[in-house]
Amino acid sequence: MKNKAVWIVLAVVVVIGFLFMGKYNSLVNAEEDVQNKWAQVENQLKRRADLIPNLVETVKGYAKHEQEAIKAVTDARARLGGAATPQEAADANNELNGALSRLLVITENYPDLKANENFRQLSDELAGTENRLGVARKDYNDEVTRFNKTIRQFPGSIMAGILGFEKKPYFEVSESEREVPKVNFGT
Repeated sequence: MKNKAVWIVLAVVVVIGFLFMGKYNSLVNAEEDVQNKWAQVENQLKRRADLIPNLVETVKGYAKHEQEAIKAVTDARARLGGAATPQEAADANNELNGALSRLLVITENYPDLKANENFRQLSDELAGTENRLGVARKDYNDEVTRFNKTIRQFPGSIMAGILGFEKKPYFEVSESEREVPKVNFGT
């Protein structure tokens, strides 16, 4: 009778162990998927950051007295390059978006600049990168949603708490980016 009880306890412990291992492995996989998607966002942020100095140099040649806008772009790009967390990157990205918008508005005052082949090519590349960045940000946020659901639902919440898995932050846009841009085809 004692042997039977020991075997039953041992079997229960083994089953629980396998369930624990399976849940742990699924949490590790989910966390790695989030990190992979974040790496794709960083990849696109880096691509954009690499294009910006060329765009700035092109604008500098035409708009020598627009140094404040050029400096804002350069400073924001540096902050983005130094971001260590998704939240820091999101904040720096929002700052860079604002600075780039101001710089591109300035270019409206320089028709020769807008006609410049190098400027047009850089603008097109930047627009393409912005599109890829939007997709990468969406993919990252989708993966964060899956991960956060996994660690908040039972029994994942218990396992995640025991094993130290924490909720991941979303890459969110700022309030200023949510505003509808004003287009004026007048004077």
